[in-house]
Amino acid sequence: MSKARLMQGNEACAEGAIAAGVNFFAGYPITPSTEIAETMARLLPKHGGKFVQMEDEIASMGAILGASLAGSKVMDATSGPGFSLKQELIGYAACAEIPCVLVDVQRVGPSTGQPTSPSQGDVMQARWGTHGDHPIIALAPWSVRETYDATVMAVNYAERFRTPVILLMDEVIGHLREKVELPEHVEVYPRRKPKKSRAEGYEPFAPDEDLVPNVADFGQGYRIHVTGLIHDDTGFPSGSPEVTEASIRRLHEKIARAGEEIIHTESYFMDDAEYAVVSFGGSARTAYEAVRMEREQGRKVGMLRLMTIWPFADKAIEALSAKVKGILVAELNHGQIVHEVRRAAHSDCKVALCGKYDMKSFEPADITSAIENMIAGGNA
Repeated sequence: MSKARLMQGNEACAEGAIAAGVNFFAGYPITPSTEIAETMARLLPKHGGKFVQMEDEIASMGAILGASLAGSKVMDATSGPGFSLKQELIGYAACAEIPCVLVDVQRVGPSTGQPTSPSQGDVMQARWGTHGDHPIIALAPWSVRETYDATVMAVNYAERFRTPVILLMDEVIGHLREKVELPEHVEVYPRRKPKKSRAEGYEPFAPDEDLVPNVADFGQGYRIHVTGLIHDDTGFPSGSPEVTEASIRRLHEKIARAGEEIIHTESYFMDDAEYAVVSFGGSARTAYEAVRMEREQGRKVGMLRLMTIWPFADKAIEALSAKVKGILVAELNHGQIVHEVRRAAHSDCKVALCGKYDMKSFEPADITSAIENMIAGGNA
């Protein structure tokens, strides 16, 4: 392990991206993600990479997609309003299968909201914000060190599945400072390469055994057509219903077949738990303390933390709901993940919301009060 350092979450994100091989960052500063851009601007040139500040969020997204097609590993960072502006090109990246990582350090909304205040209000935008029908991978770390690890993971997933991956941070984690020891080496997934030459009939979007195509980078001597239109294996648009159905199905299946491998959760105090808290990101830190406090009072409460937000942890929630009498979902919004928990849980397990959207992060008392209310049979 390397020497211990005092590091901010946003800084850890930038360091993790560089460790994973990101060598191009285009972005536009926006609170509370700006430190990611600042750190990338300082460090990328030292590692042979390129940093470009673009004129806006849409241009930033276009720049990283172009750089990715030319062979770079890429990342962009923003917050809620900028994330909204990127949605059209996120859909383009999903359809054209362009690897990229988007960091959304969430803040209170809607609109420009409260720029310096914590929120987790973009979890549904991460999944459903863009147009059309495609899957997404979104990760939500709860510590500075896990931010580093999750960023490496996000870059690797983007390259492995040739898809946009969202690092769904929040202001609490982005601006948190902790003592961390970063690993000296990380496992890096390489850019996929063609397995056939042009003479052997190479088709850029022909799926490999894992349903992911090995698209050549521009400049490697292959002729490649990239489009946001539904296309066949050659990359050229197709008006065929059969091709359209097969293309959209494959986009979903290439990620779905990875299954539980990419769905990361952690459980705490669950051996004898009768009630449980589900939380993620910065809120999970307070939820953990609240559950610990409830344990000290003799209440059998456990916790399930979601690190992978999308694809959703259906199996983990189903298993949790079969074990406990009630689930409390603690999230910094008006209620978003709670709906997914209710969908995945058994109907005889009560699911309640502990939501907060007043510019403040959770206090343990917010969650302990909701837990006790749920146990007593009230509505959280």
